[in-house]
Amino acid sequence: MTVFRITAVLLSLTSPVLAQSIIDTDTPLETLATEFGLADGPAWDGASALYFPDVKDETLYRYIPKQKKVVPVLKDAGRISASFFNHGRLYLSDNGNGHISQFSDGKQVALTQPEGEGKTLARPNDLVVDDHGGIYFTLTRENRVMYRQPDGELIVAVPEVVSPNGITLSPDGSTLYVAEYRPKTIRSYSVQDNGTATGGKLFATMDDGEALGADGMTIDRAGNVYCAGATDVWIWSPSGKLLGKINCPTRPINCAFGDSDMRSLYITGFGGLYRQRMNAYGLPPEPPTDNLPQQGNDATRPSTAVPDNVTLHANVVYAQSGDRRLLADIAVPKNVDGPKPCIVVVHGGGWLNGYKSKFRALTLALAARGYVTASIEYRLGYEAKFPAGIQDCNAAVRFLRANAAKYGIDPDRIGAVGGSAGGHLVGLMATGWKEEALQGDGGHADQSSRLKAAIVMAGPMQMTTGSVADRSRNGDANSNVWLGKTIDEAPETYALSDAYLHIDKDSAPILFMTGEHDNPPRNEPSREKLKAAGIWTGLKVYKDGKHGCWNLLPWFDEMVADMDSFFRDRL
Repeated sequence: MTVFRITAVLLSLTSPVLAQSIIDTDTPLETLATEFGLADGPAWDGASALYFPDVKDETLYRYIPKQKKVVPVLKDAGRISASFFNHGRLYLSDNGNGHISQFSDGKQVALTQPEGEGKTLARPNDLVVDDHGGIYFTLTRENRVMYRQPDGELIVAVPEVVSPNGITLSPDGSTLYVAEYRPKTIRSYSVQDNGTATGGKLFATMDDGEALGADGMTIDRAGNVYCAGATDVWIWSPSGKLLGKINCPTRPINCAFGDSDMRSLYITGFGGLYRQRMNAYGLPPEPPTDNLPQQGNDATRPSTAVPDNVTLHANVVYAQSGDRRLLADIAVPKNVDGPKPCIVVVHGGGWLNGYKSKFRALTLALAARGYVTASIEYRLGYEAKFPAGIQDCNAAVRFLRANAAKYGIDPDRIGAVGGSAGGHLVGLMATGWKEEALQGDGGHADQSSRLKAAIVMAGPMQMTTGSVADRSRNGDANSNVWLGKTIDEAPETYALSDAYLHIDKDSAPILFMTGEHDNPPRNEPSREKLKAAGIWTGLKVYKDGKHGCWNLLPWFDEMVADMDSFFRDRL
């Protein structure tokens, strides 16, 4: 393994525990493969593989991390210059043929018509797909950015930009970033409702000498912008502060996040595919909003298609800490009169992994039953230490109360459901809501974060005792990363995160749900303490269920029905 220079600027986190580099400097840059003429725009499929084209070899490849294998999926593909995966579909920038295409069933289907011919053919370079299925792509020679609207109409998004190359969108979709290849600058634009992008501003400049090269781009979920330059991948914060550079063995061309935890930055370039581990998380693809199967899906996965009786508002900003915006997917039932009960949905992943879209099916299923639901992202342990994550969860409740009229919510009937680590966070929301240290600066301080009811699915309530504490002392614990220290090093921090210790007469009623093979006795001490405090609690055990069964059929349908029954009684 070859080690290359990494320039890392300390990223200041809103945490009392630790400030750290955005780059995992303990893990060297890996060279994964070198047999390419020009590897270009990569795209993670949301499940198990990275797609990328070799422009010179005219081949579309797939890299499978678990097998450490690169395999061709389409030969004689033409000069494909970039790929992007979203909504269960792989999109390609077909530079050679002058159009944007979709790849499925082993072939390309053109989505746009070529403009011009011969030497005047307008050749798309890079692309990005938005939450609505619209496609932005750069025309470098023509000095403009195009937008294919979701209905197929093609419009000019940015009419004048100097040699546009790489392109990416902010996580909330409000800002379009375009790399200007020759001046080596990045410009930012405000995205309008029709897809046009206006008010171009200088965002950043690559001041690394005479070599050309503001090339391919990506973004992480904190909104940090990544751009391939002549020798390095540059990283800026959303406010334009330089956070670091990743030096590459050959000239980098493009980059994208991937792997199951979305903490690997894949870099493509002349001759190589590289990977750098990060203390940041990429944005996974949006799941399909129609009946198209999710990537890696099978018959056990519930559908993420939006029901006819639900309106989905994806990537709504619910809180902001510094220049970090936190997002929620808010689903609102149609044709339901009057203010509606609301449920906050909190994903799991051991406090270090996961994303809100993992609970998209649950968010939609509960909304279809008449609840306003809000599936939220929160800051995970490699981005920011505790109490950042729980502060985000509480900020979401305050946001929903403050915006109750906008989304048709009854502010007095807000509950939450979470699985695994998300279950722990929901338990802490239900019991620790009076702790000022758990509230943070995410906004709407005039609102309460108190829940009326909560569901904890196989999440630990105890942190200072039990299995979490035992693993912390053994050194093999996610909590040691999330909280920044072991329990013996920081007992007060663990106590603050301990939902069991916060149980009192003002706690919310909690229903515990778990699979038969997922340690049903796990939260018996919490149930006993809730009962002693006069708080309703209960336990539902699901036959043959294992950890995570709430996201699998047939358990999913039964558990949704039980959630509905509980929340109808308690909200």
